[in-house]
Formats: sequence, structure tokens, C-alpha cells
Amino acid sequence: MQRHEIVAVRAYTVAQGGGDYHAQGPEHWIVGEIATPMSQYAAFRATRTSWGIDVLGTLVVEVETREGTIGFGVSTGGLPAAWIVENHLARFVVGKTPWNVETIWDQMYRSTLFYGRKGLALNAISAVDLALWDVLGRIRQEPVYAMIGGAVRETLTFYATGPRPDLAQQMGFIGGKLPLAFGPASGEQGLQENVNRFQTMRQRVGDDFWLMYDCWMALDVPYAIDLAHALAPYHPKWIEECFPPDDVWAYQTLRHAVAGRMLVSTGEHEATRWGFRWLLESGATDFIQPDVTWCGGLTELLKISALADAHGAWVIPHGSSVYSYHFVISRINSPFAEFLMMHPDASQVVPMFFPLLEGEPIPIHGTLILPDRPGFGVELNRALLRRTNWDQEVSHDE
Repeated sequence: MQRHEIVAVRAYTVAQGGGDYHAQGPEHWIVGEIATPMSQYAAFRATRTSWGIDVLGTLVVEVETREGTIGFGVSTGGLPAAWIVENHLARFVVGKTPWNVETIWDQMYRSTLFYGRKGLALNAISAVDLALWDVLGRIRQEPVYAMIGGAVRETLTFYATGPRPDLAQQMGFIGGKLPLAFGPASGEQGLQENVNRFQTMRQRVGDDFWLMYDCWMALDVPYAIDLAHALAPYHPKWIEECFPPDDVWAYQTLRHAVAGRMLVSTGEHEATRWGFRWLLESGATDFIQPDVTWCGGLTELLKISALADAHGAWVIPHGSSVYSYHFVISRINSPFAEFLMMHPDASQVVPMFFPLLEGEPIPIHGTLILPDRPGFGVELNRALLRRTNWDQEVSHDE
């Protein structure tokens, strides 16, 4: 019997909020009219929840060792991902030690190739992986960032994502990223409204504050180029995720069209080192924005980061709270981080994963000194957790 043998893997869903931060009420800015791939259909423009951005819900995975130490990770995926964790992935974790995180990751990935590679399966793998890093930190009584190389800077610096960059500036953030409201189906009027909103914010924040647009895979190449050229007089820092991540040709075209005027970024919905290799080697993006809770977890993000570093590219993870903070503070090529404004009207700084995570740190005046607590340094609000009793006996034998 080995010390710290993992004896249990448990998967939970959450009633509301947490990792699936799109599960908000109709008054919240994040579910309002924001351009998406579904914006070409008039019936699904008014709210993102109308076409189901919130249907999966939060996934929480716990791993427990024989000594009773418990670590956990968070992603999205809800019941489908919970089923994958407990009925498939658990067999590669139970009976192992968290020190074998590399082997466990490889076995989870290889075993899901026939239905995975990206999306739901990688969300599930990510949550398991983050739980392993969390429990390992608790066993060693070290924060995760100390186990992956240590801090390369004393504080984290943030830009804010939300509809009010002007308020974000007052709160001390280095920049503000606006959600794009209108896609190609809204025509010239929608395009002009996008430009007007950006121009208004530039007038409010001045010339030195970063402003960006998040286009959430909603655009086609002609529209993206027209938008970028119309925005250029107002000095956008970058334009983000205009197309699906697989359309590297569109990103190549846009990046060439705007070279020297703004940066082009993507990667929020990409996964694994292979997906990011394609983006980087094709010259499709200036920097990448993987989400550690979706791309394969911390184990995979470290490989993605090394690949980006070899290409001279930043890695600026998408949101994901403490799970990205521990990564960013340990990487030279991650000079700043994203903070998603989860207050309904973006007028206050509130924890991103509230109410799921207890002790979740938040930026003060746009910066954060990461608490020196074991693992990822947060605890679960267990009153929110829901576990399904699957109607079958599951074997995790090798």
C-alpha cells in the first residue's frame, strides 16, 4: 500500500453559479445581447441563455486519499461531465498517488480519444487534473504555484472583462475588454453601433487605458476586417476570438490585415498542446488565451505555455479565478491576467466563482497578492453540491 493512495473520486454538479458563470439571472450583463455564433438567427440574439449557453452547469471533482486529504477542481460540464468522471476517468485515478499526475493525465486523454480530444471530455479531464494538483498541494502544504516553479512576480496585475471599462479604470485595472454586441447579421447598423460603443469608452477612459473587444466566435472575415479598420482610430489593444478556433485561415487573414495596428488573440475554446500548436505554428494569433478548466487542466497548460514561449507568445488565460492565478504568477510569458466582472452591472469587484468557492481572492486596485495557502488556496461551499447516484455498479479495475 502506497502513502497518499487515492481511494475515491467524486463528481458533483452545482445548483447555480460557480464554474459555469453564465448561469445567471436575466438582469446580468453576461447573458444579455452579446454576439455569438448563434447571432445569425434573430430568435437567439437577445440573450445567450436563449440558445443554451448555460445548459451544462458547473462540474466539481473531488479526489480523496487514504489519509483523508481531499482536493478538488472545477470546470463546466454538469451531469454529462460528472458521468464521464465517475464512470470512465476514475479508474485511472483510484489506487494511484497524486504524484503520478503526468501518467494519470496521459491515460485519461488516451482513453477518451475515441469520443473526446476537445470539449466535454477535456472539461472533465481538466477538473480531475486540477483536483490532483490541489490535493498534492494540500499534502505537501504548498501552494500550487510553488510546485510549478514558484512566483516570478510579487503581485498579479489584471485587466477587466465586462461592459463598463470606464468603471474598471476607476477600480485600478490596466484595461477593459468589452463584449461585442452585434455580429454580421445585424448589418451596417450593428457594425456602427459596435464602433460607437468602443469610441464612447475610449473618450471616457483616455488614450493610455487598454481597450479590447471580445467577439466570441461570432464573426466572418469581411466583417472582422471592417470592424478592425473602423476601430483602429480608437487604438484597440487587441481584438479577440473573432472566429471558431479551428478556422486558422480566418485568423491568418485578419492578423495580416491588421498587423501593426492591433493584436489578434484567440484560444479560449481551444484545448491541448496540439490545438494550440496549430494556432501558433500557422501564425494565426499574436498570443493565446487557454482556459485552464477547459484546455486539459494545469498539467496540459504547462505544456501549452512552453510551446507558446518557444514562439515568443504571451499566454493570458481566460478567466478561471485561482486556477489561472497560480499559473500566471509562475510564468514569465504571462505578464498579466484576466478578471471577469461578475457583478450584474459590472460596477463592483466580486469573486468570480461566488458562491461556490470560499476564500476566493479578488483584485484590489487591479492587483492581487496571491495568498500563500496550500493547493489552490480555496474551499468548497458544500451546501451547493449535488451528487448523482448512478444506477449501476462501476469497476475501476485496471
